[in-house]
Amino acid sequence: MNAPFVGGNLRCLIVDDEPLARRGLRHRLGLIADVEIVAEASNGREALGMIGLHDPDVVFLDIQMPGIDGFGMLRALPVARWPLIIFCTAFDQYALDAFSVHAVDYLLKPVEDARLRESVARARALRQHAGLEAEHAKLLALVGSQRAQTLAEREHADDRLTLRDGTTLVRVPLADIRWIDAAGDYVVVHTAEANHVARASLRELEERLPGARFVRIHRSTIVNTRYVSRLRPHINGEYFVALDSGQELKLSRGYRDQLEKLA
Repeated sequence: MNAPFVGGNLRCLIVDDEPLARRGLRHRLGLIADVEIVAEASNGREALGMIGLHDPDVVFLDIQMPGIDGFGMLRALPVARWPLIIFCTAFDQYALDAFSVHAVDYLLKPVEDARLRESVARARALRQHAGLEAEHAKLLALVGSQRAQTLAEREHADDRLTLRDGTTLVRVPLADIRWIDAAGDYVVVHTAEANHVARASLRELEERLPGARFVRIHRSTIVNTRYVSRLRPHINGEYFVALDSGQELKLSRGYRDQLEKLA
């Protein structure tokens, strides 16, 4: 049985774009003594408002969300207003070392009850012993200049793109990706062997992929230049980009400055 929390209830905010994930975490936290869920948010923009309204002690924060993601939320929030952060996400194991030293904890979905209790205990200890300034300094380093290295350079060095395809994490070699197109809140990553559907924005993937190899040719399309076989002029400054597989993609007028990268 948990000892009473001397400083009062640990006031928590859950931020996740998946309703089932929020529900599951809310249920598990409800089984821990002296934990109070003050609000939930489905994206970073909502979370900013909830933090301002409720001033939570701890935020259970997903990283990949539509609109403002977890890191964007932290960058938009004045450092003095930062609560304790527990990352709760489906990122693959390779990212754990990069993140865990900068937050109270890093929980990999699906969240295990024992790990959740450990995280809550760590947050309680930090809150009671005034460890906020040190944690804020660590998080500031993470969401500042080191963020690009964590999310982009590590993937480029590894030469694979990590995607969540349904409930499965898939690591797709960059060399196998032929093109990527957007469909609403999802993207489809096309390879010769399979198509992977992931909940993400095309802008997010554009930031994570090496620009020398992957070129945005349309508001809803990114192409791997190694598979481009020819360019065919269309109308009004548009082009058709033909791949060696026979697939043709449209390059819109707004992306004509990318033609040199495709030639």
